[in-house]
Amino acid sequence: MTQAATNTAISVRNVSHSFGEADEARHVKALLDTSLDVTRGELLCLIGPSGCGKSTLLNVMGGLIAPTTGTVMVGDKPVHGPMPNDIAFIFQENALFPWSTIHENMILGMSFQGVPKAERADRAQRALEAVGLDEFAGHYPSQLSGGMRQRAALARALSLETNILLMDEPFGALDEQTRMVLGEDLSVLLSRSKKTIVFVTHSLGEAVFLADRVAVFSARPGTIKEIITVDEPHPRKSAFMTSARFHQQRDQLYDLLHDEIRKSMAQSGKPKRAYEDQSSRAGPAA
Repeated sequence: MTQAATNTAISVRNVSHSFGEADEARHVKALLDTSLDVTRGELLCLIGPSGCGKSTLLNVMGGLIAPTTGTVMVGDKPVHGPMPNDIAFIFQENALFPWSTIHENMILGMSFQGVPKAERADRAQRALEAVGLDEFAGHYPSQLSGGMRQRAALARALSLETNILLMDEPFGALDEQTRMVLGEDLSVLLSRSKKTIVFVTHSLGEAVFLADRVAVFSARPGTIKEIITVDEPHPRKSAFMTSARFHQQRDQLYDLLHDEIRKSMAQSGKPKRAYEDQSSRAGPAA
C-alpha cells in the first residue's frame, strides 16, 4: 500500500446519484461522476448552490445512501452502509432526545454504538469537557441555548470516538456570533484531536475560516468544480477573519460560485433575492 493510500481517510470514486426512476417525472440527478480523496486529519468543506448534491455526497460517504454508480472507501473498507465505529454524524438539527438529560443523550448514543457500559460515563465526561459543557451534563436540551445544544451534539459525536466526523450544516440555524465562536472551538478541537472532518456549509466565510481545503460544487447535477487550499494552521484565531488573505480566498470562492448559483436559480426558478442572500459576501456566516 502506498503512502498516499495510507494517508487517505475517505476515497470517493466516480460517484453519481439520482433520486427516482429514470422514466419518472420527478427523476433528479443529484451527483455526477464525482471523485475526491479526504486526507486523514483534515477539515474539508463542501460548498455549492442549493440542491447541488453536497449533502447527498456526505450521506453517500457515511453509508446512509447507496450511490447509483461509483464507490466509496473508508480507509481500506468499502462503504456499503452505516459504519458507526468509523463515522459519526452531526446534523443541522441537533437531534437530542428532549426527555433525556445531556448526559443521558450521550449514554444512549454510545449504547446504540455498542460501547461497553463500564466505559460510557468516562467517555461522556471527557467529551463534555472537550466542548465546555461538563457543568451542564444534568440539564435537559430545553434548558440550553441553541449554541449549547449544538455543542452537546458535537460532544455526543466525540464520545463515540470515531476517527471521522461528517457535519451537515451543523451551525446553519445559529446566529452569526454563535457560529463564529463555535467555528473557533471546532478549529481548536481539530488541532487537538486530529480527526477527519467533512463539513457541508453554504457560508463562504465559514468555509474559509474552518477548512484546510474547500471543494466547490457545480450546479445540479453536482460535481466538483475546483478544490482550493486554505493555508492557515489550526487552531485559527478570530484575527484571521480580518486578514487580507481571508478576504481574498472568500472572494475566490464567490467568483467560483457566482455562475453556478445563477444556474441553480434557473433550475429551481428562485427569485433574484434568493441569489442575493446566498451569494452575500458579508461576514463568516454569510
